[in-house]
Amino acid sequence: MNHVDVVALTRLRATDPDAITRAWRNRRRPERPSDGRLMIVAADHPARGALGVRGNATAMASRADLLDRLATALSRPGVDGVLGTADILEDLLVSGLLEGKVVIGSMNRGGLQGAEFEFDDRWTGYDADTLAGNGLDGGKMLTRICLEDEDTARVLESTGAAVTALARRGLMAMVEPFLSVRIAPDKVRNVLDPDSVIKSIQIAAGLGATSSHTWLKLPVVEEMHRVLDSTTLPSLLLGGDPVGDPDATYQRWADALTHPVAVGLVIGRALLYPADDDVAEAVDVAAGLVHQRPIHPGAS
Repeated sequence: MNHVDVVALTRLRATDPDAITRAWRNRRRPERPSDGRLMIVAADHPARGALGVRGNATAMASRADLLDRLATALSRPGVDGVLGTADILEDLLVSGLLEGKVVIGSMNRGGLQGAEFEFDDRWTGYDADTLAGNGLDGGKMLTRICLEDEDTARVLESTGAAVTALARRGLMAMVEPFLSVRIAPDKVRNVLDPDSVIKSIQIAAGLGATSSHTWLKLPVVEEMHRVLDSTTLPSLLLGGDPVGDPDATYQRWADALTHPVAVGLVIGRALLYPADDDVAEAVDVAAGLVHQRPIHPGAS
């Protein structure tokens, strides 16, 4: 696994914080993928207090371990970029790991996992001005829609405003919609039957003054081709907390990626914390599915 020098990172943050600004300014920007498809590694879970993977509630607690896993993932052929909050992206940036990569900043992480205000996904992360000023490529918005919770109205309004602001700056607005319900005071569940996902897509697609730069981030569910028939917006498929047989998961991704609306993957825990702990192999399989070419696990 690749290694990130976290001691050097902390020293740099303490002695030369402006190095981060300089690094954004000098970063080599990505070229648009020739096949129009994207393989993005997601790493914005910790900022919402979501550290668990497969029942291990603290799997993502070590920042050094997470950065090493991200470094390995970003080094693999076919990986186009990363999605994260400012703290993680800046660690990767000054470590030289974002050169030529698509970088998406996570914008709303305020709906903390397990909180009574979990549906109130406040904008606690990136804003459109900072994303544009630092040369990032877009912003991502978690948009959970609970018909029984008044916080949903504020989230929809804020998401619509962010979609408009990003489009005006020529940046991708990556919207991740779910119909969601509260099943206990400290537990929220996303409703993942096909019709519920379709409804969430229709709501998300209509947010903002323009959809010209809107992409969707969608779960892979049953009847996925019918689900994807509900939109013309470019859609990236998410992985979620990995459960079950990895080969079956890869097959579901592969089947969904045959739909023309599905243009890539945004996967975090399933690739960064695979069951066999071989990050490189898991990432290589996913990248091969996205770019529709054989990428041999473990090859450099």
